[in-house]
Amino acid sequence: MKNSADTKTYWAIIYMLVAMFSLSTMDALAKILVKGAYDPLQILAIRSWIILAVLLLYYFSRGQLTQLQANRLIPQLLRGGVGFLAPYCFFKSLQSLPLADATIIFFSSTFMITALSWPLLREKVGVYRWSAVIIGFIGVLIAMDPKGDGDLLSYLYCLFGSFCYSLLFLSGRYLSKTESVISLVFFFNLSMAIVSTSLAPLVWVPVATADYLSIFMFSVLGLLGHFCVTKAFSSADVGLITPLEYTALIWAVLWGYLLWGEIPDSNVWVGAGIIVLCALFVVYRESVVKKRQLRAANKIALNSEST
Repeated sequence: MKNSADTKTYWAIIYMLVAMFSLSTMDALAKILVKGAYDPLQILAIRSWIILAVLLLYYFSRGQLTQLQANRLIPQLLRGGVGFLAPYCFFKSLQSLPLADATIIFFSSTFMITALSWPLLREKVGVYRWSAVIIGFIGVLIAMDPKGDGDLLSYLYCLFGSFCYSLLFLSGRYLSKTESVISLVFFFNLSMAIVSTSLAPLVWVPVATADYLSIFMFSVLGLLGHFCVTKAFSSADVGLITPLEYTALIWAVLWGYLLWGEIPDSNVWVGAGIIVLCALFVVYRESVVKKRQLRAANKIALNSEST
């Protein structure tokens, strides 16, 4: 059993590392596309339909289309409609922000998720985590240090995208009580396809033949990344897997340097250090709280059995 558990943990780590590479490379491709001729609406519309086609073909070939069924259709569609703003705003920010800067600011979603879990899910957040959230947002401000109106607007796009991602994450946690993971993924992409396709004619430009491959790879990397994230979190403890999310920063810095010669400023590195340390502390405190709750539940169960 121990060997089996170790193997699952090993593969969970591999899945998470592959996911972060895939998603960071997807972001780099997105930056190439949105800095060129295409609005984020257009590439999100194309990506969503490609992902939907792949999911439908895969589950149809296995005779498992019923797994895509939604038990709560309207909440799922509403979730996807709000969640659409997360990638849209992030990719919009990439039109002028360096890739590493945008990635670091988007990490603020960890603090937003913690802060919003109290009013939205009624989850208790202790003083330690609130302190980490406040200090983490100070790190975000240090990392931003916007120089000019254009940069400020892009940072606001990135922050709002992070906020929408937090709502997407928390609504997924809430709906997971009645909905399967694959159903959440499918209807998120369906909602995103509907919203982006309805708005895309406003910004649509003909796609150059040479760019079809980039857009296809952009879509495949997004699907691969989300699949690997799901596999990783379903195979190992959250406290072990979550810190690996920050390997995305390594790839963001590398792609930014190789493709655009971007080197983060010192304030970005300082802010990144504060953000990552505070985020890791939040994860640690959450694991401590969950262990205490589990011990308390086990104690109550033992006492009830003894009586």
